[in-house]
Amino acid sequence: MQPLEGVRVLDLSHVLAGPYCTMVLGDMGAEVIKVEQYPEGDLIRQMAPFQSGMSYGFSVINRNKQGIRLDLTTEEGQEVFYRLAKTADVIVENYRPGVTKKLGIDYETIKEKNPDIIYCSISGFGQTGPYKHKAGLDIMAQGMSGIMSMTGESNGRPVKVGVPVHDIGAGITALYHILFAYIYKLKHHEGQYIDVSLVDSALAWTVWEAAAYFGKGEIPVPSGSRHRRIAPYQAYKTQSGFILLGIVNERMWERFCHHVVERPQWQNDPRFATGNDRIENVEELEKEIEAVLTTQPSDVWLKRLEKQGVPCGPILNYEETLHNEQTQHREMVIDYDHPEVGLMKTLGFPAKMSKSPAEFRLPAPMLGQHTDHILEELDYSKAEIERLKHKAIV
Repeated sequence: MQPLEGVRVLDLSHVLAGPYCTMVLGDMGAEVIKVEQYPEGDLIRQMAPFQSGMSYGFSVINRNKQGIRLDLTTEEGQEVFYRLAKTADVIVENYRPGVTKKLGIDYETIKEKNPDIIYCSISGFGQTGPYKHKAGLDIMAQGMSGIMSMTGESNGRPVKVGVPVHDIGAGITALYHILFAYIYKLKHHEGQYIDVSLVDSALAWTVWEAAAYFGKGEIPVPSGSRHRRIAPYQAYKTQSGFILLGIVNERMWERFCHHVVERPQWQNDPRFATGNDRIENVEELEKEIEAVLTTQPSDVWLKRLEKQGVPCGPILNYEETLHNEQTQHREMVIDYDHPEVGLMKTLGFPAKMSKSPAEFRLPAPMLGQHTDHILEELDYSKAEIERLKHKAIV
């Protein structure tokens, strides 16, 4: 039995932050019903690439969900949603603040109909404050959180993180707070409202940078692949490309100097003698290390480093990552057969649980695929369902 079996989640969200959260809830056994606005549905359905008409982006982020298409701008559409909300444990939405109130599906309205509901709103800047009505896409959150100001190479243009880290981060933040709220509900028999912001979620990740600023007034700047407090800890050029190297204590530094690069004099060089010395002279350290590493290809250095127990690794492109033997062994790529689309691939489950593992139960729904089934469950007759379809409510 999966841990969230029997929990019903209504997913009003779109694109990425909310759908990621509800996908994981579904992976852990929750019954997730994706409620998409009539007629277009989730915006991500329009995003390439496609396979047999299905957006691959949509398919990856919306597994383990049923789907209903519903016009929430109409009274009858709202009534359908109210019936559905009475049966739910959790609602997740990521509209801009104020939209759910206009639609009549906000927390206060739903709470009157289902006092135990856990209702989570995800937005760019949160439901309160002077910026609450601003559009909050991932890239804006990267800028507002300060993370873009410290990403990339020094003296370069602003660089965003290569993946939508703030969307995913907000989805994860919403996920664990929903679980916290569910535990609270089990103990105290009360639901609650959860307000999640992309910027707040991102800012919570800047623990090293907060320590540097609060402790010493340092304002972080772009440092490429370097660590702010450890050296050597970055990408280094070799004869054939780049490798990653991370030396986190003096014993590793000694092994690196004596047995990897065969430069024992570095250990006593006043520029590099201690961790703080190496940070203070990181530019010179990089030049010295690369002068040695560029004499041999990456594979040679990786073998030497691994033999000495010094943390190291290659820099793979995404295709290499997906086909890597470790990725394959960990089942992080899954094949499945979509009943409408055919053979598809998706990402696997990142945690391996011994008693209640995540499961792939349902492929992403076609637009409105489960509408009839869901309405029948809510005691709508076939005639009523046909009438709602005729009026373009569903």
